[in-house]
Amino acid sequence: MARQPDNKSADKSAANLKSDDSALIRELALLLDETSLTEIEIERAGLRVRVARNVTVSAAMPAGFQPAPVAAAAATAAAGADLAKHPGVVPSPMVGTAYWAPEPGAKPFIDVGSKVSAGQTLLIIEAMKTMNQIPSPRAGTVTQILVEDGQPVEFGEPLVIIE
Repeated sequence: MARQPDNKSADKSAANLKSDDSALIRELALLLDETSLTEIEIERAGLRVRVARNVTVSAAMPAGFQPAPVAAAAATAAAGADLAKHPGVVPSPMVGTAYWAPEPGAKPFIDVGSKVSAGQTLLIIEAMKTMNQIPSPRAGTVTQILVEDGQPVEFGEPLVIIE
């Protein structure tokens, strides 16, 4: 904040400055409360004052949400690297959120063991508010579904194994 000079007359002006500083800080804190701002910063005569309040943000989680265990996530990542090389893998053509069904509560497009034909919709990926159908590149039987419903996916990430 303010540097205090060595002489006595400057000490008195520094004390007044500190008093003015605390009044300014109180005024800024009141302004934060009145305006519902979370942070305010002012610079005046070489003095910069920033007043901020702690804000906690909470996100609502879906009713049945259970986070995946860390060990299972690490095993899934390792298995994902091996599955990417599988000859029957269907990779994600884009980044987005994968969904198994056309709408919540509807029957999924596919299940493990389902017989699919070339061009049949396997799942949809939402990207930029657009629902993109992901077609089967070949006919066969779905042996594994590698993503959860509502899971974010990356480009090239294995989605389904068809044999």
